[in-house]
Amino acid sequence: MIREKIIRALEKDGVAILPPADVFGTITLLQEANIHTDCTMLDPWYNKGFGGVLPDAEYDEFIQRLLNETSCISNLIYLWGFPEVIGPYVRYAPPHFKMSAWLTWYYKNCPSVIRGWRSSQNACLQFLREGCSLHPEHFLTPEQKEKFDSGKMRYVPGPPSVIESPLIIGFVGKKEQTGHPSQKPEAVFDKLIQMGTKEGEIIFDPMAGSGTTGASAKKNGRKSILCDMNEDYIQIMENRLGVKRLEL
Repeated sequence: MIREKIIRALEKDGVAILPPADVFGTITLLQEANIHTDCTMLDPWYNKGFGGVLPDAEYDEFIQRLLNETSCISNLIYLWGFPEVIGPYVRYAPPHFKMSAWLTWYYKNCPSVIRGWRSSQNACLQFLREGCSLHPEHFLTPEQKEKFDSGKMRYVPGPPSVIESPLIIGFVGKKEQTGHPSQKPEAVFDKLIQMGTKEGEIIFDPMAGSGTTGASAKKNGRKSILCDMNEDYIQIMENRLGVKRLEL
């Protein structure tokens, strides 16, 4: 029943917003519904400042469990975090996955910090299932695409691993702003989605916040399954994407 509702929503609207639930409950729901996704976006709280702080050992355990359980339902995993927090997790590739890239979102418009360095980046680790591939061909110029299609391209150049896009604050990204306190720009997610998936494939985000994954997926011809444990964020997604949550 749940599987049919999710599949029907994906076919009709291209997005399925699930009722509020914690991340592990959402993953279990998809497992029990026998739904496998092509890509998962994981953007947990960063254990520093907003969202609260756990002892390092507890946060490490949470991230390891998050990666391992997500690996059961997805072929590609993106994990976001501050570089100084996420660094150790390059070693946490789930079984049958490899850590395939360290990506950086770089921004110049970080608010000032008195007597300290201003952070200008977030990190994103990319974990890829063995036997699966990425899609650098989505970034080719028309001339390169012609060579690629004819089999004359010896190697396919991918995009840079540093993505530059300003923070959505103040008057920057006004059209995208939703009121979410840590919203990321669609321009960053566009590249991750294009590199990791093909048109029509399914992207899962169990901590979807403002729904940027869903907005970017829709723009790029992909489908998305979204959830968050916060009721306010579910409402933000509904308003942003013009789709009501499923009744499960």
